[in-house]
Order: sequence, then structure tokens, then C-alpha cells
Amino acid sequence: MNKVELGKKGEAAAVKLLEQSGYRILGRNVRTKFGEIDLVAKEGETLCFVEIKARTGLKFGWPEEAVNSKKRWQLGRLASWYLQSRRLESVPVRFDVVSILLGPDGLPARTRLIKSAFDV
Repeated sequence: MNKVELGKKGEAAAVKLLEQSGYRILGRNVRTKFGEIDLVAKEGETLCFVEIKARTGLKFGWPEEAVNSKKRWQLGRLASWYLQSRRLESVPVRFDVVSILLGPDGLPARTRLIKSAFDV
């Protein structure tokens, strides 16, 4: 499975998990001049910036372990841009991570939603 397929399968699994958990998806692959936000969603009144990490094996650790300090800093920057560009500075915000481990058949073997995964 190539990176594009992995990304598409991971995103589909993440959207399904979030919608089943009561989230409303507002945007997918939101592009900015600083980079891309995987998903923007709402849970209740909280705006959630969601990072999706999918892997096919554990050779490099669990998928969520890839959200390192550099990635968290970048997501904070992207979220600030998003909020300012839409004049949403006073909205409650949270950073969530969806971790997906795909099995040999390409289907999710493990999905994990980590709410409030980090602060920036």
C-alpha cells in the first residue's frame, strides 16, 4: 500500500470514528500557506483540530507517537491561522489525534481517538 492509499484509508476511518463519536466534520485537508490541517471538526461547542496518523505496522511505534513537538508546534500555527482568518478567536479549541493501525487486509485493526492530545 502506498502513502496516498494509506492516507485515504486512514482519513476515511478517522471520519467514520469521529462521526460515530458525535463530531461534525467542518473541513478535510484544510490547506493554508503554512501547511495542511487533516480535519477540522466540532464536538458540541468545541472546535477540534484533528491530526490523523495511520500506519500498517509497529516498526516505528504506534501511529500517535509520530505527533512530536515539531508537529504540535506546526498544528498550533495552522490552528491560529484558521481561527484568525475566520474571526473565531473566542471559540473553545482542542487538539485531538486519531491513530489508526491498518491490518494486512487494509482495514482498520485498531482505531484510537485521543481527545485533548496536546496543548500548544
